Amino acid sequence: MALEREKHVAERALLTMDEGQLLDLYRRMFLIRRFEDKTAEMYSRGKITGFCHLYAGEEAVAVGAIAALYDKDYVISTYREHGHCLAKGASPRGVMAELFGKSTGISRGRGGSMHLFEPNLRFMGGYAIVGGGLPLAAGLGLSIVYKEEPEVVCCFFGDGALPQGAFHESLNLASLWKLPVIFICENNFYGMGTMVQNAICQEDLYRFAEPYKMPGVRVDGMDVLEVYRATTEAATHAREGEGPSLIEAVTYRFRGHSMSDPAEYRSRREERIWQERDPIKSLRRKLLHDGRATEPRLDEIEQEVAAVIDDAVKFAEESPEPALDEIGKHVYVDEG
Repeated sequence: MALEREKHVAERALLTMDEGQLLDLYRRMFLIRRFEDKTAEMYSRGKITGFCHLYAGEEAVAVGAIAALYDKDYVISTYREHGHCLAKGASPRGVMAELFGKSTGISRGRGGSMHLFEPNLRFMGGYAIVGGGLPLAAGLGLSIVYKEEPEVVCCFFGDGALPQGAFHESLNLASLWKLPVIFICENNFYGMGTMVQNAICQEDLYRFAEPYKMPGVRVDGMDVLEVYRATTEAATHAREGEGPSLIEAVTYRFRGHSMSDPAEYRSRREERIWQERDPIKSLRRKLLHDGRATEPRLDEIEQEVAAVIDDAVKFAEESPEPALDEIGKHVYVDEG
């Protein structure tokens, strides 16, 4: 097995972060997990409808990567974007209200689960088309270069996007023009129900960086510190004008492809093995073992997060539905 980055890389990241930063990583991951568990509950109760793809199990990728960025850096996601949006700083109230289709939602109730968007946070959207965010990331990168700005673009996508022509076109242009884009492939082994080795000829997905002359690395996507370190290096590379990087984060979604997927194509043994590597529990053990946190402090964080998510649900339930006379607004550029 080729998790090619050595674990001491993540250990160095642990040593260079103070207690506040480490607890923030824990808080953000637990926030996403609690949010997704509550979303599943609300979906089962019929409060949330439509397509809904949960991020539980993959929290270390979003939190580790986005923690390595600056506030003004851009993030582009997929239709499994609740975690990325929350990690970028979006309000749980606004995201939950969006899932409920309420007017107070982050996209005013028009986007639902797959189309969260918050330009003030430079979270530039989740996209329902597989690989749809890749060319947009290249476009944002070109804009940054054109305007000589210091930002970078972090583009998340799943392993199912690699056979898409847009993946290859985007990496080619990003490398050709040295665009400041960090491409992060969240390899959770399944494109819907199809195993990655049945869909992609190159199982070492990070090696797709080679023909496009950019750095490529595979990291343990269940280790938030390893993802953080790899993204920090890629961001530095981009800010120095050296162009894009490709990070393959090996991870695992704990639920099916969507809320309608029972995931019967996966063995229960496989699921248990990966659940034992739960990124939140792993970080908790690491913090306690190294004396960087105490059980009462971590328990306190979990209780605080639980209250935040309960408040988000209450806010969403009590928020108004979008008004009928607002339906035509915010579809095209505002003439005013």
